[in-house]
Amino acid sequence: MKKLFKLLSLSICIVVMGIFFVGCSKNPSEEISFFNYGENIDKETIKEFEKEYGIKVNVETFDDMETMYQKVNGGGVKYDVILVSDALMTRMIKKNLVQGLSKDNIPNISQMDEDYLNLEIDPGNKYSVPYMFGTVGLVYNKDVVKEKVDSWDILWNEKYKNKIFMFDTYRDTMGAALKKLGYSLNTTDPKEIEEAKELLLNQRKLVNPIYGVDNGTTMIPAGESDINMIWSGEGLNLQEENPNLVYVVPKEGANFWIDSLCIPHNAKNVEGAEKFINFVSDKKSALRIADEIGYTTPNREARLQQPEDVRNNPNAYMPKEIMDRCEIYADFPKDVKKLYDDAWINIKSSN
Repeated sequence: MKKLFKLLSLSICIVVMGIFFVGCSKNPSEEISFFNYGENIDKETIKEFEKEYGIKVNVETFDDMETMYQKVNGGGVKYDVILVSDALMTRMIKKNLVQGLSKDNIPNISQMDEDYLNLEIDPGNKYSVPYMFGTVGLVYNKDVVKEKVDSWDILWNEKYKNKIFMFDTYRDTMGAALKKLGYSLNTTDPKEIEEAKELLLNQRKLVNPIYGVDNGTTMIPAGESDINMIWSGEGLNLQEENPNLVYVVPKEGANFWIDSLCIPHNAKNVEGAEKFINFVSDKKSALRIADEIGYTTPNREARLQQPEDVRNNPNAYMPKEIMDRCEIYADFPKDVKKLYDDAWINIKSSN
């Protein structure tokens, strides 16, 4: 969902009076490679880490978690730190693509709120440290949308024809339909998947364009749409920047996602990776990163330092009654994924 960018480093060979500096095969103790989802970190944090530890951080980004998985699984490129979604965590642990963490070297994990630790995706956080979390919800223009917005139902309201924006991602868009129907985001029931498909086919005439991702964040402030599906970070940022926009988590529940930092099984510089994970997990770094990218932080000490309207916003840090209706995406087996893929192809190809 962020613009893909890549930072490349050059190395040189120099030998002076028997002292070997950085060579063409650079000493891995002097650098780490970080494979990150979009621009999910601020540059100042990277600079401070490099200054404190003398370790160069080479950042490469991806815009799709499956892309990350394929590259790590292929093993052709070796990374030291990777950002892993909740849906892929279990799969990567089972396939031994991430290694166990030495918690003694990552003491700042103790700053994390207990609500975001020991989740079913990684019991005991043996392989991961929470980095950022959020939801998929709705942002709407309150100057136009006068009725109460607290349900996914609004996305099927004909009053807003051609002013509704939906994600071009099958889990999110089909997830909204499933929640509207009262079903789980992770249903494996073919009948429920079929119902969600039909609901979205009926909605197509209301949605223009069919469908999008990043463009939704520019459409609604420009008045090109009135109600958008949106990730919470972007929704809360838009709300802060535009007094007519409001972000909400629908009452039926939504996707709750949590991205975590892991060390791949074939990392070259495990010690450097541990230092980096510990550094960005500190309250100072976590506060800066959350402020920069707009997503909510699992670091309880950083949250306490956030402005009151942020730390007490129930659509950012959700109360238990909302959290209980939210779900982490499961990693589907191939046969179930095919059901969703077939339904999504049908939806996308329909006129």
